[in-house]
Amino acid sequence: MKSWININEDSDFSIHNIPFGIFSVNGSGERMGTAIGDKVLDLRAANVLGIFEGIDVPAEVFDNKYINDFMALGKSITNAVRERIQAELCDESSVLKDNPNTFYEQSRVTMHLPVEVRDYTDFYSSIEHATNVGILFRDPENALLPNWKHLPVGYHGRASSIIGSGQPIHRPVGQTKPPEGDPVFGPCRLLDFELEMAFIIGRKSELGNRITIDKAKEYIFGMALFNDWSARDIQKWEYVPLGPFLGKSFASSLAPWVVTMEALDYFRVSGPVQEPKVLPYLAYEGSQNYDVNLEVTLFPDGGEETVISESNYKFMYWNQLQQLAHHTVNGCNVNVGDLMASGTISGKDEHSYGSLLEITQAGKKTLTLNGGEERKFIQDNDSVTMRGYCEKDGRRVGFGEVTAKILPAKL
Repeated sequence: MKSWININEDSDFSIHNIPFGIFSVNGSGERMGTAIGDKVLDLRAANVLGIFEGIDVPAEVFDNKYINDFMALGKSITNAVRERIQAELCDESSVLKDNPNTFYEQSRVTMHLPVEVRDYTDFYSSIEHATNVGILFRDPENALLPNWKHLPVGYHGRASSIIGSGQPIHRPVGQTKPPEGDPVFGPCRLLDFELEMAFIIGRKSELGNRITIDKAKEYIFGMALFNDWSARDIQKWEYVPLGPFLGKSFASSLAPWVVTMEALDYFRVSGPVQEPKVLPYLAYEGSQNYDVNLEVTLFPDGGEETVISESNYKFMYWNQLQQLAHHTVNGCNVNVGDLMASGTISGKDEHSYGSLLEITQAGKKTLTLNGGEERKFIQDNDSVTMRGYCEKDGRRVGFGEVTAKILPAKL
């Protein structure tokens, strides 16, 4: 496919992508769009021009604050819409080419949270990350807990504090325990990022009915970049015995573009060998991991941006199908808009670790930034940005970026 739109070869938003998101212009109403090159195509306006004629898609889904209603139409409709967009962007006689006012420069639009998140689950599915954390806090010979290689470990997070890219976050406050003495209350001192990717549920299931691993793909609409911020000192004091709570629930940042699984299909790869053999309900066939190059940068206020991590989603030990099959094996239902995060994505060496906890070994090491500043954890007015893309045989499909700046605590 070749589009009549001018697209740089290193653009995340090639004709092979066609992601979905929500945008506005100059305070106008929010509506659905797709990214192509450095532009956003207004799908509400495109629909008025009749490009979706013959597809059973209600006009109101494009005039919406979230893409949930669109996803709920089902893959037969959403795939038809995506393929029609691709066809029109490749057709020199398309009505879109004669109506340039249906396009906006990405630099001129405001992007919004793309999904109304109904529920949020965070997994713990990178063996490298789990091993690194286990070594930091336990005997290196017992870095992984006994259940880790038998099931995708996860916890239910807080959907209400999932925010869009660009929204600043105040440093959380809470209760922490110094090495000596009683617990104290105050701002988090060990603020961290977690490099993650999320998949979005596009089809609901009924309570009491599990989603089998061979049906899981039918429920996954697409993926987006995700930063699950973590207050390490708050988390350390509170998480025993029930797990993450206030150390996680203050904010998680979701990227504005949701890339469909159909756009990512070309980039599937084999995952790690799973030993011991998993139970039958978690057994899958074929290549079900995705080769997504990931990058994290830290940008101190007034300083220089530094790449502090380069990882890849293909390292995940537990894949999406296994995560969803396990999540619902007890009859738990899912809804359109539910978000399932991967857990921190770490690679094989220290340059690919997906958190400062690992990069600095819980503060034992110092990270030097390009401008000479040093970090062990995130300081006030630092910005963290995550980017990701797939590339193979000259085809590139990217996720854009998710970014946020940390503001001082509200006391």
